[in-house]
Amino acid sequence: MFISSAIAQTAPAAAAGGDVQSSLMSMLPLVLMFVVLYFIMIRPQMKRQKEHKAMIEALARGDEVATAGGILGRISRLGDTYIGVEIANGVEIQVQRSAVVQVLPKGTIK
Repeated sequence: MFISSAIAQTAPAAAAGGDVQSSLMSMLPLVLMFVVLYFIMIRPQMKRQKEHKAMIEALARGDEVATAGGILGRISRLGDTYIGVEIANGVEIQVQRSAVVQVLPKGTIK
């Protein structure tokens, strides 16, 4: 009878000190998952967005480009939000600057 009451009195005191530590340990996997997610998904996506923005701002007349729709052409006119892309002799289409996904090397389009 004396032993069971002694164990009952010491158990809450031990649990109170370990309760904060156990709650921190239970949060550790969540924090680690966020860190891994940041380095694997978020950071590379931000880097790609920055590179795409720099490419869009550096477009010049005469550059050969590929659009998101798969159209290849040469830039003939530049505007703030739209560019004119010549896809054949005398055929020009107007596309948004953000639709350009790649600047091709000179001489790609014949």
